[in-house]
Amino acid sequence: MPTLLSAPPFRHAHDREIFRLAIPTFFALVSEPLFLLTDSAVVGTLGTEALGGLGIAGQILLTLANLCIFLAYGTTSAVARRFGAGDVPTGIRNGVDGMWLAALIGTAVILIGYPAAPWLVDALGASDAVTPYALTYLRISLLSTPALLVIMAGTGVLRGLQNATTPLAVAAGTNLANIALAVAFVLGLGWGIAGSAWATVIAQTAGAAVYVSVVVRAARRHGVSLSPDIGGLKASAAAGTALFIRTVSLRVVLVITTAVAARLGDPEVAAHQVVSQMWSLLVFAMDAIAIAGQSIIGRYLGSADVRGARAATRRMVEWGVLAGVAFAVLVLLLRPWAPVLFTSEPHVHDLILGALIVVAVMQPLSGVVMVLDGILMGAGDQRYLAWASFWTMLAFLPFAALVLWGTPEGSDLGLVGLWTAFGVWMVARGLTLGLRARGGAWLVVGATRP
Repeated sequence: MPTLLSAPPFRHAHDREIFRLAIPTFFALVSEPLFLLTDSAVVGTLGTEALGGLGIAGQILLTLANLCIFLAYGTTSAVARRFGAGDVPTGIRNGVDGMWLAALIGTAVILIGYPAAPWLVDALGASDAVTPYALTYLRISLLSTPALLVIMAGTGVLRGLQNATTPLAVAAGTNLANIALAVAFVLGLGWGIAGSAWATVIAQTAGAAVYVSVVVRAARRHGVSLSPDIGGLKASAAAGTALFIRTVSLRVVLVITTAVAARLGDPEVAAHQVVSQMWSLLVFAMDAIAIAGQSIIGRYLGSADVRGARAATRRMVEWGVLAGVAFAVLVLLLRPWAPVLFTSEPHVHDLILGALIVVAVMQPLSGVVMVLDGILMGAGDQRYLAWASFWTMLAFLPFAALVLWGTPEGSDLGLVGLWTAFGVWMVARGLTLGLRARGGAWLVVGATRP
């Protein structure tokens, strides 16, 4: 073990600070895909077309939200650097501006997304049977976008301040409420897929109200103004440009994957919805270490401790590999029973089983990719991340096209091929992130990164 790891598990000097942040972050992150899996199970009782509609609409909503992920990730990095440098009030000021920006962007998303909904659903290749369900879910759920983005910005503030317990409490409460409301509206009141969407709107709005309350109290405690600052809004938007490009590239891969699955057939897109949510559950779990890395690395570089940043990086990568191996074994063990929770149709059942083998094989690499992505983000190395994401997206596209145009009609191997193409993308990400982390260009110290 010592030859493979810098120290045995839970014996390293950095393990305590890693897990102080990673454990509550783990449960906060896992609560989201667990909710999505539960939502899939509830909507799955309405039939394959409804489940496919949820998959299409969900991918659009996730894309819209993740395009604004800089509201969380960029804020975490900036606030953590300020925290390391001992300048907490300025970090909170950045967070307040980020929350105002989140509310403005969320409102714009509603105004643009509602009339564009039919085009967006059609662009992902939804069939005539799936389209009505996708449109209903998408248009209602768009109303929760401002609240969701405010939650993202507020989460970034607290994680930058090395506080991971409050985001856990809000995430758990929001998602539990979401599940309860979805069951009541869909199964109890018979509202169909619209009930699931309204549950999301109500729960996300409540979660945003909690974050606003927490950040307002922190701002008043440190004498920070709550009014929007035009200069601060512009700075927050400018700082997120590189992360925006990175996220666009990532979302292009995920959206194209869903679009290809939809064009393979309704059973394929229904199975893909389930498999992608299970993959997200595993990745989000490993992303807990990555998000802890954003806070830890930002703090070390803010205090000019390069040696500490290097040591923490190596240890977090080791934990990423260990988590990936554990999840690979878990997927293989649970694979025979996993589809039973989501569908009773034999064809969809078999498609899920095949794709889960590829998901299991990817887990150790996924652990490394998630951790390194978070570490470089915490260092403020967003420009490199943007270009790396763009080039790895280009590497994925030919393989996705090969699956779409090269899968024989009636073949059951299309979904397995699609997830294999996804695995090629993960390999490309691992290479670009690993090469960057081995160098020293990302280790820029100080309260801000030029």
